[in-house]
Amino acid sequence: MQTVEPLRLYRQIAGQIAALIESGEFAAGSRLPPERELATLLGVSRTSVREAIISLEIAGLVDVRVGSGIFVTGGSARGRRGATEAGDDAGPGPFELLAARKLVEGEIAALAAKEATAADLAALRACVERMEAAVEDFATREATDRDFHVGLARATGNGSLELVVEGLWNQRAELWKRTQLHFHTRKLAETTIRDHATILKAVASHDADGAREAMHRHLARVEREFQRDEGAGARGTRGATPAARRAKAA
Repeated sequence: MQTVEPLRLYRQIAGQIAALIESGEFAAGSRLPPERELATLLGVSRTSVREAIISLEIAGLVDVRVGSGIFVTGGSARGRRGATEAGDDAGPGPFELLAARKLVEGEIAALAAKEATAADLAALRACVERMEAAVEDFATREATDRDFHVGLARATGNGSLELVVEGLWNQRAELWKRTQLHFHTRKLAETTIRDHATILKAVASHDADGAREAMHRHLARVEREFQRDEGAGARGTRGATPAARRAKAA
């Protein structure tokens, strides 16, 4: 007997869709219904469907083509197993992680506004400047983004909070990275940098409420970007297969 581990919702949805692909309801080369339609058919949120689709893309079962739709690739049997096995559950999805960060990092920003030293502010300012200089360098900007958020937690003077933020960032697994890359643009990078500058300004002004609100706005904006209709599946099938209509997320 093996312990039964509950699958996260997006994994359950991915398993449902993978099963339909396996059964031939969605043949290789065919286009899946749009995300909104899948969400309605499965009785779940569109954000959960988006996470499921990205996980299927990672498994090699579908190809998300921005502006064209979601296409079945006919991936390997290993890929199908990867989409459904509990042992392959990669942890929280991007939207679950963003919700946790909003709750935790908003209060961290507020506390940092009260406790930050001149050295803390200088380190945070250096992070923003490095991000500005690396606007075209995704890897460098991402590493510096992490440094900013961890540095903000460090500025509270509470080492436990610093470890909490490091832990949240370490949860940004492949599902997060793939989702982020789908929406990455220079405009988005520039907006993110402005968000950080706004947070820093509130912290430097010792404005706890302003720092909290700036952090909440920043993370809410990232969430909206990840929810944005990228056109994937916008011209998908008009009707669903009978099997899809019967599918319900457990």
